[in-house]
Amino acid sequence: MTKNKIWIAGLAAPAMIAMLLFFTAPPSVSANEPPAAPNVEVIIDNFSFAPQTLTVPVGATVTWTNRDDIPHTVVSTDGAFKSKVRDTDEKFSYTFTKAGTYSYFCSVHPKMTGKVIVQ
Repeated sequence: MTKNKIWIAGLAAPAMIAMLLFFTAPPSVSANEPPAAPNVEVIIDNFSFAPQTLTVPVGATVTWTNRDDIPHTVVSTDGAFKSKVRDTDEKFSYTFTKAGTYSYFCSVHPKMTGKVIVQ
């Protein structure tokens, strides 16, 4: 009887491991699902946007982070987006849903300019 219990226990352990692997595997992505759009960061520092020009796919979210000691804004020239004044370490994000070229500037310091090209 003890021999049978050992054999059953020896058989059960690999089956349990296989079930755990099967049920804890990450979900697969379907071939029909598009890849997730990236999140991209622009740093505001020393009265400039870095990178100044950025190319992203449709659906990408761009986050501007103010690393300067001075307040700044992020305002598109075509009115597509407009942030409130962002103090040091504050962020502003915008998701680009249409292809195009989006020029922007800081309304507090209009000589600060940047561009997002969405393809």
